[in-house]
Amino acid sequence: MSVAFTREQDNEATAADLPDRPISPHPNLVTAEGLAALDAALAEARAAYAAAQASGDIQTDRTAMARATRDLRYYAARRASAELVEPQRGSGVATFGSRVTFDREDGRRQSFRIVGEDEADPAKGSVSYVSPLARALVGKAVGDSATVAGGEVEIVAID
Repeated sequence: MSVAFTREQDNEATAADLPDRPISPHPNLVTAEGLAALDAALAEARAAYAAAQASGDIQTDRTAMARATRDLRYYAARRASAELVEPQRGSGVATFGSRVTFDREDGRRQSFRIVGEDEADPAKGSVSYVSPLARALVGKAVGDSATVAGGEVEIVAID
């Protein structure tokens, strides 16, 4: 057996030995949209797993099977632990599910929705409820100030 062939097999085995995706120690709070996204991701992971099994070439492409198995474990665990939290509308206070708009000291106005960890995407305007930003805003009302990233912000709207 050539050394090149052995090294190739070792690389494939290493690639197939993917570590599990980390699962947060925090409660898995989700919005209705987050729950739907988890359901979709779980269905996609099940389909990828079934496709990897159906290919019949698991020995040749162990990486695809390992990736599908890892994702299936992750999304099944996240779906099983999901706790749906309905937003508290009309309370006037920032809570899980609220969209909070605030003004920064430099004049920028920003708006973020406080959501679960798996659905957070700051680029799209949502932050995890365990993020420093969300922790600074939760419990505040319009007109209140909060310290965010070392600066003061003033809350101007809560939806």
